[in-house]
Amino acid sequence: MMKHVVVMTMTGSVGLMAIFIVDFANLFYISLLGAQDMAAAIGYAGTILFFNIAICIGMTIATSAVVAKALGSGDRQAARRRAGVSIAFVTGITLVLVAIMMPALDALLSLLGATGRTKEIALGYLLIIVPSVPFLGVGMALSGILRAVGDAKRAMYVTLAGGLVTAALDPIFIFLLDLGVTGAAIVAILSRMTILAVGLHGAIKVHNLIGLPKVTELVSDFRALTSIAIPAVLTNIATPVGNAYITGAIAPYGDDAVAGWAVIGRIIPLIFGGIFALSGAVGPILGQNYGANQFQRVRNGLNNALIFSTVYTLVMWVLLVAASGLIVEFFGARDIGAELILFFCYYIAGSFIFMGFLFVSNAAYNNLGYPTYSTFFNWGRATLGTIPFVSIGAYLAGAQGVLAGQALGACIFGVAAIVICYKVTGRLEKHTLEGTPPVALWKHALSAFSSGKSAGL
Repeated sequence: MMKHVVVMTMTGSVGLMAIFIVDFANLFYISLLGAQDMAAAIGYAGTILFFNIAICIGMTIATSAVVAKALGSGDRQAARRRAGVSIAFVTGITLVLVAIMMPALDALLSLLGATGRTKEIALGYLLIIVPSVPFLGVGMALSGILRAVGDAKRAMYVTLAGGLVTAALDPIFIFLLDLGVTGAAIVAILSRMTILAVGLHGAIKVHNLIGLPKVTELVSDFRALTSIAIPAVLTNIATPVGNAYITGAIAPYGDDAVAGWAVIGRIIPLIFGGIFALSGAVGPILGQNYGANQFQRVRNGLNNALIFSTVYTLVMWVLLVAASGLIVEFFGARDIGAELILFFCYYIAGSFIFMGFLFVSNAAYNNLGYPTYSTFFNWGRATLGTIPFVSIGAYLAGAQGVLAGQALGACIFGVAAIVICYKVTGRLEKHTLEGTPPVALWKHALSAFSSGKSAGL
């Protein structure tokens, strides 16, 4: 089980990190131009684009879960049918998302605190890249289908191909063609088109896993998908909501601070890509074993995922401390921006141990039929675990206090999420073996409370 978790996670992390390499490479090459307003603009734009990526990840989780469960129960035709419904669903949602976001980009940048030339650069970048969201969304969903069938290597190739395109073309478009930020946006579109093409080849040509939906099964398939997709999307957009609040909290400290925060925002998915990928990778493992009623293997999957995330975070933390000075120099960060990067590397990075707890819990909730729990904990972290802690931190320690406050809130909600996760898993096993429907923990608590009142307790 541990080998399966590690293989699926590491290949998934390479693929997921390839998506964020696009933003990382863009920020790095733009930083070479030596203009802090451009680096800050990429930071503001990245905060908004993170919403798009989070929504795509949520739909990918749902796609992977419904396909994996059908495969785990031995019904390949249902898996093909649900894969087809998922692709249609992702296409429609991302098109609607583009239509909503395009006219709102200017207002969103103002809400984040962007002004003047920095805002103008960020807006131009977003107007080019946002229409390509459907390419990214469908490509990621195809990667999730490949993970569901156990083809971790091809799932990795989907997004890795996009990262390679970015690495190869960014210097050409930004420097050789002298297009600057515009060139970075064009390369991002080409990268997303590559992701889509490689995903279609793997899911259709190699595995023949995309089937046409049946009218008689359409309602049930759509319900199965949306029952996971809606809470999964709501869960995932909680993170960019929290990040947007942090960006707004850092904005008053100037472009240098926002540029430093932008660097941190690009470091996190690259260094901790294994933690982000763990949720998507362990999900199909849990889903297949749940479909087969193998609850001992479900628990083993949870245990091994937690061990992996903890060890992985500790190793990455040590590497960040060792490389902190190089990172500052690499991006040309200065003043308060450099201070924020060093503070994150030395102190804040360790909090991702608890973020790992939260991501593993999310995977379990989404694949065991309790997706609203992951929504609750993620939004709790993004609101109650962010706003008061960040506000107090900023008051006490300025920009560094903003990062410290966010980390403390994440620790609290990470611990709470994993404790409840094990309770949910135990109750689900009990009711499955007894042949009775499981009852949500909050309903059980209310029932116990009512019983106590009626007994005069």
